[in-house]
Amino acid sequence: MRSPLWHALRLTYQCDKKTFLIKIVYIILLNLLPLVNLYVLKYLIDGISTAVADGSTLIGQTILICVAIYCLVYLATRLINVLNSVNNDILTQKLIDYINGIIQHQSARLDMEYYDNPDYHDTFHRAQQEAAYRPVRILESFVTVMGAVVTLVGIFAILCTTSWKIIAVMIVAVLPTFFVRLYKSRSIYKFRKETTPQMRRGQYYGQLLTNRTFAQEVRAFGLAEYFRHLYVSVRKTLVRMLLRISRRLAVYDALTAIVETAALFFLLIILIKPVFAGIVTIGTFVMLFEALRRGQHQMQTLVGGVSSLYEHKLFIGNLTEFLALEPKITSPSHPIPFPKEIDSVEFSHVTFVYTSSDKTQATQAPVLRDFCFEAHKGSIAHLQGENGYGKSTALKLLLRLYDPQQGSIRINGIDIREFDLKALRSGISAIFQDPVRFYFTAKENVEFGDIQHTDDAARMQRALELSEAQSIVDRLPNGADTLLGRMFEHGEELSLGQWQRLALARQLYGNAPILFFDEPTAWMDAAARTSFFSHLEQLKQEHIVILISHSENLS
Repeated sequence: MRSPLWHALRLTYQCDKKTFLIKIVYIILLNLLPLVNLYVLKYLIDGISTAVADGSTLIGQTILICVAIYCLVYLATRLINVLNSVNNDILTQKLIDYINGIIQHQSARLDMEYYDNPDYHDTFHRAQQEAAYRPVRILESFVTVMGAVVTLVGIFAILCTTSWKIIAVMIVAVLPTFFVRLYKSRSIYKFRKETTPQMRRGQYYGQLLTNRTFAQEVRAFGLAEYFRHLYVSVRKTLVRMLLRISRRLAVYDALTAIVETAALFFLLIILIKPVFAGIVTIGTFVMLFEALRRGQHQMQTLVGGVSSLYEHKLFIGNLTEFLALEPKITSPSHPIPFPKEIDSVEFSHVTFVYTSSDKTQATQAPVLRDFCFEAHKGSIAHLQGENGYGKSTALKLLLRLYDPQQGSIRINGIDIREFDLKALRSGISAIFQDPVRFYFTAKENVEFGDIQHTDDAARMQRALELSEAQSIVDRLPNGADTLLGRMFEHGEELSLGQWQRLALARQLYGNAPILFFDEPTAWMDAAARTSFFSHLEQLKQEHIVILISHSENLS
């Protein structure tokens, strides 16, 4: 199994290869230049010591050169930090966009069946919730590890000239801290993995209190305090579990601090002895002492960076798990061309059951059982029945959002599984029972019915007239260019009936050969319903028209 460092490296590299490689160069320079100044500092102190011992009152050429080099290295470090900051901002944003992009692409290609599975929502939650900040943490941890490694290589090269024992003690002393950090990362990973359902539930309670969708009923029924109590209860449980982990880890951290202090005492004794023996100069001692101090700091930094990358398995692992999901409903390898003229749609002995992780087909009742239905051009095919009868499910099956377990669905006598998926869905215009409110302009809301053919004034006018939505658009402040909804500035809110009529216009703008209406008049007034059904009489001459309704009185 590849390490978290490899995953972090691969993700960062793939998002922008050039910027990533520039980042590596900056990391190397920023961690090597301070080591250059350590050597310069050694010669500077030795030069000053010699000049003072000789009674000189003038600054010698050697000292001036050392000071100049020291300042130039400092300036170079500052300038590279400025460039690195800009490069880091670019790489960070590209990394966020890259990971969000692959999450969004994967989510859009998966079947609707995944949305019925709580395990999928847990996996998606873990991948999506951290996508906004985890890539930045990955980049920061990677930079930390790379920088620490480069610095430690140089510091070990300096320290090994004195005694290999120094390096050995530094490494041994930091091992307990390293294992404690890994244990902490594993504990946090396990905690987040196991508590994802509770976290999602707490988030849902929070949305009930803050989301506009729920605001009216929460206030009307006085549910705010109840939901607030549920939210606080979930959060208290999660915090209590996390604090237990934190207290246990604090004890381990304290023990590692004692080990590191003892090691520091031993290392300082090793460095001081050669000075009294006259083996090393004061400048060399200062260089070694500073190298030791920086080495210990970089060892801690390295341990922190590696343990952070290990913790990133929480995100990277779940991202990998999420991306590994494959859609079950796909286009055939050699699809049959979708017919331009549609004469019939037929459901033949269709049986369908919604499946999920906690209910099997054997225990869950079918929504449709041995269902047969036909629709033909020139007539309006009606699907009627009580709630739960499976009428809306028939629409989802026709669009191949799901596939039936038994039976077949045919268009012009051809099983719909023989068609290309995109071509099939392009041939069907549907209005769902709960149409989406797109917070875009009224014009865009309609054109979403056929996003490949926008700015078609004739189609727009026809769709608005047939859906009885023209009067709605005419009353908007900026007509069809008015932004809808209250989510963004200058947006205009519509009533439920108005939203539904725009959704109906969106369906009709598509002008597909098959028109499927799921309760299209649920929020219309009597006059609008009458006008709509008269339009259906025109549409049935050129389209397959399927109409879902609870009522037997359709006019």
